Amino acid sequence: MDSYTRGALRFDVTEYGDADGEPVLLLHGFPQTAASWEPVARRLADAGYRVLAPDQRGYSPGARPQGRRAYRVEELVDDVVALADVAGADTVHLVGHDWGAVVAWALAALHPERVRMLTAVSVPHPAAFVRAMATSRQVALSWYMYFFQLPGAAERLLGRPGGLAAAARRAGQSRERAHRDEAALAAKGGLRPALTGAINWYRAIPFWEHKGLQLSVGVPTLLVWSDGDVAISRTAVDGTPRWVTGPYRLEVLSGVSHWIPDETPDRLADLVLEQLATTAA
Repeated sequence: MDSYTRGALRFDVTEYGDADGEPVLLLHGFPQTAASWEPVARRLADAGYRVLAPDQRGYSPGARPQGRRAYRVEELVDDVVALADVAGADTVHLVGHDWGAVVAWALAALHPERVRMLTAVSVPHPAAFVRAMATSRQVALSWYMYFFQLPGAAERLLGRPGGLAAAARRAGQSRERAHRDEAALAAKGGLRPALTGAINWYRAIPFWEHKGLQLSVGVPTLLVWSDGDVAISRTAVDGTPRWVTGPYRLEVLSGVSHWIPDETPDRLADLVLEQLATTAA
């Protein structure tokens, strides 16, 4: 599989492994593409899993609708459900990083019958995140989310050559990978259109139907967070168990930045494989 459709939208997909293996869906975050998952995906595929990594709404040139409302989390969830349907998978294992983790949390909450296991990387349950905004320094760490609400401002700043890569480097990403991600977005129909699609995820937050996603998750859940993350506070992480009713496990990676799939892909793959084995048992 290299693409799939949902209505008039066409999404790019990278597939790894045996088509008969248990399906694992890898959901990327901002400002990345499915390419950020390659080392982890290959490890999972080598272990016998069928791995599908989509370029999500706004990132795939064929799935870039106009308007902020088109990027509500409910639409992002339905995009992933459509991928599972096209892949012939009644249930899937979900792994999401950054915004991909938000989508994974939402899918597990809204459609638990479709999810066997959830691994959220870097980002805690959305309700815990929202609560931390009011009770900790999380609101200061999330300053950029408010900046992204300004029409066109982020595109002008980040759309300059090297602008997006420089922002990623300030958040702890390596120079090589930051420029890789900028180039990957630029190759998706131009950097500025891709940025608008990606930033619309933030701009759509006020239009979510499930405000703050105040819904519990009952599937087996692993949260992987790193103490070098400049965007996510420990308070938000510690608030997550309140919103998980199923088996829950937290792994904290010491000295690692926000970019866990890039910085420690083997460690992350080991944790995901452990979680998969526990779920199978």
